[in-house]
Amino acid sequence: MDKLIASVIIVNWNGRALLAETLAALRAQTLRDFETIVVDNGSTDGSPDFVAAEFPESQIIRAGENTGFAKGNNLGIRVARGEFVVLLNNDAVPNPVWLAELVGAMRRHPDAGFCASRVVLYAHPELLDSAGDGIAGSGTVFRRGHRRRATEFAREEYVFGAQACAAMYRRAMLDEIGLLDEDFFLVYEDADLSFRAQLAGYKCVYVPSAIVRHHGERTIGEFSSLYAYQNQRNVEYVFIKNMPTRLLWRILPGHLIYMLMGFVFYLGKRRGAAYLRGKWDALRALPRLLEKRKPIQKNARVSAAFLGTYITSDWITRILREKIR
Repeated sequence: MDKLIASVIIVNWNGRALLAETLAALRAQTLRDFETIVVDNGSTDGSPDFVAAEFPESQIIRAGENTGFAKGNNLGIRVARGEFVVLLNNDAVPNPVWLAELVGAMRRHPDAGFCASRVVLYAHPELLDSAGDGIAGSGTVFRRGHRRRATEFAREEYVFGAQACAAMYRRAMLDEIGLLDEDFFLVYEDADLSFRAQLAGYKCVYVPSAIVRHHGERTIGEFSSLYAYQNQRNVEYVFIKNMPTRLLWRILPGHLIYMLMGFVFYLGKRRGAAYLRGKWDALRALPRLLEKRKPIQKNARVSAAFLGTYITSDWITRILREKIR
């Protein structure tokens, strides 16, 4: 089977109205040595037939049911032929040089295992959705630069992680550290992967010239009950699995403050019950999470001190600015 430079994987669930623009943008890429794999999670809106008819160059995997974002991407990764695996949301529209710029960054940074795009808001492209991910003083992973001017983040640099709505990963890295954790289903599975990659010694490069316009939360809805539950359960999954012990105890007070702030916020959104269910299910999963934690921490190649260099101190101000808008 011929090797390709990249494999672009799009997980779709009833996103026919979004796919046309996303797939057309891939068709317009200046880098041509790639394949497109659409994983359809049991859509009922005719998405697979639409892709087959209008974008026949795309490979379609019909999952038959909603397997979630994590497992859906893993289905695509397992059949991908690219040296680099690229995850792209069905509501994300890349610029024509997006793939070429990500590949170029990987070539320039052989110590990097993955790359983050400059993701801007679809309706307001002058504003950022994310410039890669960072770690807050609460131990949670956040979108760098969210809703700030995109021009403020114009420098290529190492960051903690990448938003999987538009990220590139070395296949060799994934073969070593594993794929997305399917227990997450959706939300924060990319943060977990970034954490595992960093602990294994792989760097992440933010590539500002790789620009993607992103609608955001079009599938599950911003601050829906599903979003609140998945978000608040999975943030604990990431924290328990990956945070080194030395950092965990230092950060725990901030993490508890974050939990309290989150409860007040979701209570105000009438999602308090979903928040509590998420935390309860994370607690019930504790034995399984601790088993997963053991090999991650045992095989870590970087120190807790190095990981701590990514932690920001202004996280409370940032959260308040982001949520009260």
